[in-house]
Amino acid sequence: MISVSNVTMRYGQKLLFEDVSVTFTSGRRYGLTGPNGAGKSTFMKVLTGEIDPQKGTVVKPKKIGVLSQDQYAFDAYRVIDTVIMGNKPLWAALAEREIIYEKAEMTDEDGSRLGELEGIVGEEDGYEAESNAAILLQGLDIGDELHERKMSELQGGQKVRVLLCQALFGEPQALLLDEPTNYLDLDSILWLQDFLVRYNGTLITISHDRHFLNSVCTHIADIDYETIITYNGGYDDMVEQKTAIRTRIESQNEQREKKIAQLNDFIARFSAGTRSSQVNSRKKEVERLATTDVARSNIQRPYIRFEQLRPSGRHVLEIEEVAKAYEQMDGSPLKVVNRFSASCTRGDKIVLMGRNGQGKSTLIKALLANADGVEETDVSIDSGSVKWGHEAQVGYFPQDLKSSIELGMTVNDWLHQFDEAATKEDIRGILGQMLFKGEEGLKMTDALSGGEAARLLFCKLMLQKPNVLVLDEPSNHLDLEAINALNLALQKYEGTVLLVTHDLDLINEVATRIWHFEGGPVDFRIEDFKGPYAEYQLQMAAAK
Repeated sequence: MISVSNVTMRYGQKLLFEDVSVTFTSGRRYGLTGPNGAGKSTFMKVLTGEIDPQKGTVVKPKKIGVLSQDQYAFDAYRVIDTVIMGNKPLWAALAEREIIYEKAEMTDEDGSRLGELEGIVGEEDGYEAESNAAILLQGLDIGDELHERKMSELQGGQKVRVLLCQALFGEPQALLLDEPTNYLDLDSILWLQDFLVRYNGTLITISHDRHFLNSVCTHIADIDYETIITYNGGYDDMVEQKTAIRTRIESQNEQREKKIAQLNDFIARFSAGTRSSQVNSRKKEVERLATTDVARSNIQRPYIRFEQLRPSGRHVLEIEEVAKAYEQMDGSPLKVVNRFSASCTRGDKIVLMGRNGQGKSTLIKALLANADGVEETDVSIDSGSVKWGHEAQVGYFPQDLKSSIELGMTVNDWLHQFDEAATKEDIRGILGQMLFKGEEGLKMTDALSGGEAARLLFCKLMLQKPNVLVLDEPSNHLDLEAINALNLALQKYEGTVLLVTHDLDLINEVATRIWHFEGGPVDFRIEDFKGPYAEYQLQMAAAK
């Protein structure tokens, strides 16, 4: 159990939350939600002890698993050791035991201490530590061949998965996970969901994955209105309850305001007359009926609408025997995409699915090699052909956001270059739809956060009005409100979509066709299924 009492936090002049008291009970799984800037990560740091509350206290169990946000902190250690470090008492005992064993001669005191350390190792399941750590790593697609490697040898996404294993290791009494699904493919997310549903301690997680929150959480702790309110159920349940509560309070306030207006009218008409007792009575009733103050919500909902300047021809894209390889560190080529062929027609909404590293982004870039209007520098194919159809106009959203945004410009100027005929009002309107308010159009592109960069790229796509959208992990860096807006926009879009995502709600609700990446360099293949994901799952289940 974790107990928070009268905690207040400010960020500069902004009040995040005030006098918050909430208990997170063992056996329950809490999603910590709220819009970007509401204070989710700040509250999580208060819970982990990384920062102290400006007011109030936090009581928590001794054994807590925390997802580290520093990818480089463990670069000097083996992968398997990094995971075991998640159990701090065990790791300390193992490290001290190793020092004693390295001594040329051991004293009686050393022998006695070894006995104590062996007791700790036994209590903490230390003799099975490496095998238990290996099971976690395999579940998150960190293969056996990487377990003895140094963390410094791993890629960023792999490091994040190892750090997630570290947080899960050692049966902690509480788990505090900030964005645990970042950099995970769909198979890893589903594995993590299953692990967390079986977890018996207290779970508190921040996530912008609606399906993950609905699948895992028994409760939602929502940061809004300068406080934290706990709701029963998953994210969708919380939204329904929160909307109902807000509507009821506003309705009550409206009725009170009408009643207060009637009482004040009576007071004004008779305050100078002989009905002073009735006037005083109504003044007291006005005080009693004073409208409940409702703090302003932090939620801001962007409005995304993708339109086409003109539709494409019926045949949008022809792909024949496309191959793409990368040069490995030893100089040998690694085939990532091998002789892939497909035909896309107008209105297809294709989701590219598969484990990380199987070539989804590589194929996307290969298809963009000769797309009209795409100026990316790292797009190419090794062999085969890619032919875009008549009038196909491609809008591209890259996974590496900031590489596509020129630095040293204001947001207004950067956006305006994609439609020089657009007026200042047009630019301001599109920026406003994506929550760039007031003078934020004058902000320099160098200073954009990840979320701001993503929203600016959506502004570009809305301004360009392409008839083909190629989106590589577009939900990264977006909060739940923005992801929901993107989901609705893609469903309503009448053009063609190629989408790389691990967000199951986007996959379920947008896709009309699936390209499932399977196998590896030797047995690489892409399963092309013409139909929604639910039907694809049924086909896969029937084939087993």
